[in-house]
Amino acid sequence: MKFFGRDSEIKELRKIREVSREAARFTVLTGRRRVGKTELVKQAYADESYIYFYVSRKTQVNLCAEFKEIAEKVLGRAVPGRIERFSEIFRFICEEACARPLTLVIDEFQDFMKVDESIFSEISRDWDAFHSRAKLNLVVSGSINRLMSQIFEDREAPLYGRNTGRIKLAPFSVPVMKEILTFHNPSYTNEDLLALWTFTGGVARYVALLMDARAVTKEGMIAEIVRPNSAFFDEGKVVLIEEFGKDYATYFTILSAIAAGKTSRDRIETACGSEVSGYLTKLERHYALIAKKQPIFEANERKNCLYRIDDCFFRFWFRFIFKYGYLLEVEMFDELKGLVERDYDVFSGQALEDYFRQKSIGEHRYSRLGGWWDRKGENEIDCVGENEFNDTLEFVEIKRDADRIKLDVLRVKAEAFFEKNPEKRSRTVSYRSFSIKDM
Repeated sequence: MKFFGRDSEIKELRKIREVSREAARFTVLTGRRRVGKTELVKQAYADESYIYFYVSRKTQVNLCAEFKEIAEKVLGRAVPGRIERFSEIFRFICEEACARPLTLVIDEFQDFMKVDESIFSEISRDWDAFHSRAKLNLVVSGSINRLMSQIFEDREAPLYGRNTGRIKLAPFSVPVMKEILTFHNPSYTNEDLLALWTFTGGVARYVALLMDARAVTKEGMIAEIVRPNSAFFDEGKVVLIEEFGKDYATYFTILSAIAAGKTSRDRIETACGSEVSGYLTKLERHYALIAKKQPIFEANERKNCLYRIDDCFFRFWFRFIFKYGYLLEVEMFDELKGLVERDYDVFSGQALEDYFRQKSIGEHRYSRLGGWWDRKGENEIDCVGENEFNDTLEFVEIKRDADRIKLDVLRVKAEAFFEKNPEKRSRTVSYRSFSIKDM
């Protein structure tokens, strides 16, 4: 798939490179696996030679042998001696950068933790020694959110406070998703666009897998995802087991329960058969895989909480691939395809809500945005948007089928909202609806 979007991130990386020619820069690039961090760097720095190190789980000696060969090729000169520690080659590059501008990119930076944790202290030491003199553009990229946070945000960590900037790469935006699908299927329907959003959430790797396979319609995407030897089958395990470590089974059970609609803590604990508050906190704060949702304007942080998987792909993977994994073991691919097709309309409804929320954020329509529901579950509003700058409040109903939208019912729900939030009655109120036709 050709490269799409990322204009602002490319501009930022190039600006950082320019600044580094006067003062060294240390940029942390983060984002979930498969979101396109490596390709972003390639595009941003395609106009120059730069040193690129990928941290694989080898011994430090073997890694250094690889890195030495890469550095020599880019620098055009030999790195003296037998390099056995990363600090030796890093210091050599810093010394070179004192004489000429250099860009060094270290991918999967967090995996140094598996190689030798002392590498972080050594990088910190050499950065402190050279950054005031070196013309070094250092970009470190990592995809395991928990470890990257530990490396750079823990006050006791050796690299705390060393980075000069941070870029968090998000999945593709709504306009970019439309651009991609238009390029590959100019006659696409809104159902096709919703399917691409539902299955990938804008994650570059998954979008590319579908587009490269010419799966550009809803039917084609489902067929590609559940075909024999599909790249999607093992993806959840490949990405998450490394994140979760030995506790992955418990995390998988929790995520499976949420994907099945068990969104309150009590129902999740019933499904798991144990207390899960610590796991939920880590899934939300460390792994950024779930979000704790509360009714908008709810003041009590512990009141009326629901949990949801905050990633479209993993929501789909746990709902269908993980749940029905036993069908894959006996090669019942057509049966799994039938289950996805049977439940797709209901399942994609949540993705449609996400789509319009993201679209509204991109349009800067509201200063606060969220759903609302009462404790009894009798009244639920898909989206309440407040714009405090023009003193407005908008209630939004989102349904796949426009014929199912009833604004008179939405007004009744809004009255229930005002009974709980009387201070909001002074806002100028409007009512709006979205369906698949409005994508």
